[in-house]
Amino acid sequence: MQITITARHFELTKAIRDYVETSCLKLKKYFDHIITVHVTLALENNRNICELSLHASKFSLQSQSEEMDMYLSIDTAIDKMEGQIKKLKDRITDHQKRALKDQFDEFSRATVFHVHSDSRAHKTVKTKRVVTEILTIEEAIEKIDGSKEDFLIFKNVETDSINVLVKKDQDMFKLFEP
Repeated sequence: MQITITARHFELTKAIRDYVETSCLKLKKYFDHIITVHVTLALENNRNICELSLHASKFSLQSQSEEMDMYLSIDTAIDKMEGQIKKLKDRITDHQKRALKDQFDEFSRATVFHVHSDSRAHKTVKTKRVVTEILTIEEAIEKIDGSKEDFLIFKNVETDSINVLVKKDQDMFKLFEP
């Protein structure tokens, strides 16, 4: 991450430069793909203004703060930027969950399988629509034990992937993971 600091109408001290750099490095804990951060510090009529421009691989964010103290202005601008990054990260995570849910629903839809026999004629195997649940392996075992089905398709809580649990014998199960 490259940090650029510009001072307007005052002399930039080493203490302020170090403070800005350490404050900007805090932003990296929220998002690793930050390319540059441009910080503009200005002193206008006893007002301390801090403007932040953050550029990442797929987005840019900006925040501005105006306070009576330069350090307070920097802190406020950084806090605003952290809020924007958190909000963006939540939005990205939500979209990923939604995409995963769509993928999950697509997997759950009825699928027609074709089996090739020796006579080269196609036979359609039984089609069944399966509603998948989010379960732990133990919960899946309990659920399949209490049902008459021989298999259970579920989303594993620990691995966040779709698994298939097959009932082999009375107390024997086989777990398929991608």
